[in-house]
Amino acid sequence: MLRKGIALAAFGLAIATAPAALAAGGAAPLKHAEFSFEGPFGKFDQAQLQRGYKVYREVCSSCHSMDLLFFRNLGQKDGPFYDPKYPNPNDNPYVKAIAAEYQINDIDSETGDVVQRPGIPADRFPNPFPNEAAARASNGGALPPDLSVMAKARHSGPHYIYSLMAHGYANPPAGLTVAPGQYYNKYFPGDLTASWSGDPKHVPPGGVLAMPPQLEPDKVTFDDGTPSTIDQQAKDVAAFIAWASEPKMIERKQFGLAAMTYLLIFTGLLYWSYRRVWRNVAH
Repeated sequence: MLRKGIALAAFGLAIATAPAALAAGGAAPLKHAEFSFEGPFGKFDQAQLQRGYKVYREVCSSCHSMDLLFFRNLGQKDGPFYDPKYPNPNDNPYVKAIAAEYQINDIDSETGDVVQRPGIPADRFPNPFPNEAAARASNGGALPPDLSVMAKARHSGPHYIYSLMAHGYANPPAGLTVAPGQYYNKYFPGDLTASWSGDPKHVPPGGVLAMPPQLEPDKVTFDDGTPSTIDQQAKDVAAFIAWASEPKMIERKQFGLAAMTYLLIFTGLLYWSYRRVWRNVAH
């Protein structure tokens, strides 16, 4: 037992005194963006969601799929193009127009041939590639991740997307070797120790990814006249992906607040009943 205790103590000391290089890696602390949907009373900004969809459509959709999203979701309550005049989103003319912009693979019922047709609200967002091999071949061997739930799949998801897209890309620090076709991003989680020739105690934060910088000023023209800066584009597309990752967020919050209100009232009534029933009973 004594030897075992000594061994454990030695192991703990080794961890406590290990060089900083062993703990190197990880991303830089994220930048914080103010989003309207944060907090228990937060709601999605519909204008921002519309701008974010446009950034996704014109910038991201050429590589990134959204396999869990249907066009009709865009017209559902709290969605980017929700209109109370059309409680059934399949009837929403704007959603119909958006879906019709896409070409959807289908099967001809008479010949069995693969054909393409304009999209309808009931269709899923189409994948930009026919299969994984084609996706990797078009992106230097890297597989672009699906964005359907990206805001839920990453810690502080909307802030991660915003930070990575708007502020993460930079020239590699002197001493960091980045392979051709790779791009340094200080908010992309990784460990650059093996590629770092400088002080091992000061390995740069971040990692490398195959996606080059995608945003630039005025790359997307916003219909509402909002200045199309890199920061604005990144913030808007982060909000859109957050909505796509949890389109029922507002309903969930409202239900939670109603449930808490009910429980508080019920607790008050229960306490009042307890005091009234037992008020003449000695304790």
